[in-house]
Amino acid sequence: MKLTTTLLSVPLLVSGAAWAELPQPPLADVRPHTVTSPHGDRIDPYYWLRDDARSSPEVIAYLEAENAYALAFQAAYQPVVEKLTQELIGRMPQDDSSVPYVMGDYLYSSRYEAGKEHPIYVRTPVAGGDEQIILDVNALAEGHDYFVVANWSVSPDQTKLAYLEDTTGRRQYQLRIKDLTTGALLDDSITGLSSSLAWSADSKHLFVVENDPVTLLSTKVYRHQLGKPVAERALVYQEHDNSFFMGVGNTRDRNFVIIGLYSTVSNEFHVLDASQPEGEFQLVAPRQRDFKYSVDHIAGRWIISTDWDAPNNRIMTVGQEKLGNRDHWQELIAHDEQVFIESFIAFEDYLAINERSDGLRRIRLLDWQDLSKQQFLASDEPSYVMAFSVNPEQNQQWLRYTYTSLTTPSSVYEVHMKTGERRLLKQQEVLGGFDQSQYRTERVWVPVEDGVKVPVSLLYRKDFERDGSAPLYQYAYGSYGFSMDPFFRSNILSLVDRGFVYAIAHIRGGQEMGRHWYEDGKLLNKVNTFTDFIAVTDYLVEHKYAAADTVIGMGGSAGGLLMGAVANMAPEKYLALVSHVPFVDVVTTMLDESLPLTTNEYDEWGNPNDKVYYDYMLSYSPYDQVREQAYPALFVTTGFHDSQVQYFEPAKWVAKLRTVNTSERPILFRTTMEAGHGGRSGRFARQEQVAEEYGFLLEMVRQAQQQRP
Repeated sequence: MKLTTTLLSVPLLVSGAAWAELPQPPLADVRPHTVTSPHGDRIDPYYWLRDDARSSPEVIAYLEAENAYALAFQAAYQPVVEKLTQELIGRMPQDDSSVPYVMGDYLYSSRYEAGKEHPIYVRTPVAGGDEQIILDVNALAEGHDYFVVANWSVSPDQTKLAYLEDTTGRRQYQLRIKDLTTGALLDDSITGLSSSLAWSADSKHLFVVENDPVTLLSTKVYRHQLGKPVAERALVYQEHDNSFFMGVGNTRDRNFVIIGLYSTVSNEFHVLDASQPEGEFQLVAPRQRDFKYSVDHIAGRWIISTDWDAPNNRIMTVGQEKLGNRDHWQELIAHDEQVFIESFIAFEDYLAINERSDGLRRIRLLDWQDLSKQQFLASDEPSYVMAFSVNPEQNQQWLRYTYTSLTTPSSVYEVHMKTGERRLLKQQEVLGGFDQSQYRTERVWVPVEDGVKVPVSLLYRKDFERDGSAPLYQYAYGSYGFSMDPFFRSNILSLVDRGFVYAIAHIRGGQEMGRHWYEDGKLLNKVNTFTDFIAVTDYLVEHKYAAADTVIGMGGSAGGLLMGAVANMAPEKYLALVSHVPFVDVVTTMLDESLPLTTNEYDEWGNPNDKVYYDYMLSYSPYDQVREQAYPALFVTTGFHDSQVQYFEPAKWVAKLRTVNTSERPILFRTTMEAGHGGRSGRFARQEQVAEEYGFLLEMVRQAQQQRP
């Protein structure tokens, strides 16, 4: 194995004796609390760590004690963390800008300036003229420890900008409206919103979604008329089924406002003529269990992607006058058992489809005049990702798309849909001496216990030798049908350049191989995601991609649940596991309907009020299944204001692990007190968090390598 020697001079923590010199990790008080359910009670010794108000001095003191312990442990390899931070930031261009795109009379783009954490959004008249800064997030973020603009939208008359900001990380947004002719903020402001919005055609009305203040579920759609008191906003839709969440938006032709309602297995859309903002919304097709669809509008008709009698989706159409009943839909693109349709873009002359074949995302172009005429955009790499870029105008002949792989930085192309001519507009710049030719990507298929083959994307250096000595950093997610594609990540080079193999395990629970891949990894099939991950580890070790004593797993959120389950099921196979914002207290959370994201996820995890699901979830819930055994080293993170996975889930999990772990391997728990589910908000601040994780892993690997015979 060819490890670089840059960091090897840093002192090692070589034994339990050395660790004993550190402060002892904090031990939370045991305060038994009874968690009731229809199927029996459970005792939770650390339930007291839940503080919904986030104001308890003793809870905050415990989290800060864990942070202090993690930093004390990190002190031994702090030079590594500092070097990694400089290295990670050093790959990022200080000045960077996006490819401009035309929308209306302007070219829109964003850029970063040297030393600044946040983007600046600008526009320039297509006909020529000076650049206008429409939103400088750096200026808005001044005085805030956390600041994010989640969404912004320019009014149809191009004179106003609506945007949604978050200053805590809890993803509860405040609406702001800026007059682009004067630069002044309007008095109109609404709090407690989701991140979606839509304009009326007259640029005088905004449609927004209000969240329930307790559950944070999106429950109400309001129409607000600019200039009027926000208290007079009109309720235009209210959802009473708490298994659905919703959003609003405009069709690409901007002729309609859309209310979208979504659950795990079904959805529903209501549409309104944007020129009649005070009119009535019209139902596209009523919700029905196990029926999903998405819609867009072009040239007087609706284009629909749906799983109706088509698990991998098909494309259909219906006229505006026949909305309300799916029996009027007409098929345009038939279902294919081997190809999963992810999304589409309808242009005046062409239909573009982003689809999956053999787990890889490709783009197919079709001519409206003859849908049998089709072309596929090509790739020369075994593992890659093609996805749509920004295409706001329907009358264009050029399709913008992105191409990337584990070795190819993200690249924006445009292709002429008639001639096939392709142009590279921009490739992500990677500084720090990056040379694409020095890396290789590979795709392997791993047979698992039930005969299924799981695709795995691999990245390693050109000079890598498959001799069973390399450390492995294995990532997966495996939930919600979210596919973890092999995107380029400059950060991972800091591990690969030090001899690691990087693997993305495309396990069941995602949708890489089609809808059935998702169905086979949720509800009563959830354990497949865990056993798939372990089987991939076994395969990569057996086939000498990795050394058995330096295997690291990583996952976040639902992927953090994956890490927790793997830690209980196969701790001996992993040197360390990284679990970011992990969903680990499955049963208690899913029993509590007051928590965000509980009720609208019953079809993902199961409803624990049903004993079959209760027992099954309890059988793998990481917090409940913690037991006395030797655990891998663990690096666990959370955000104090996380609204998706509450901070107290990983806090309780770590507290419990500390009482039963029989190994000397460390458990570090880092809470970002000023952030939520996504971590810190600045582009450089995020790199510091990555450096802490990588520094810990390098320390664990060095120790393991030193202890080899």
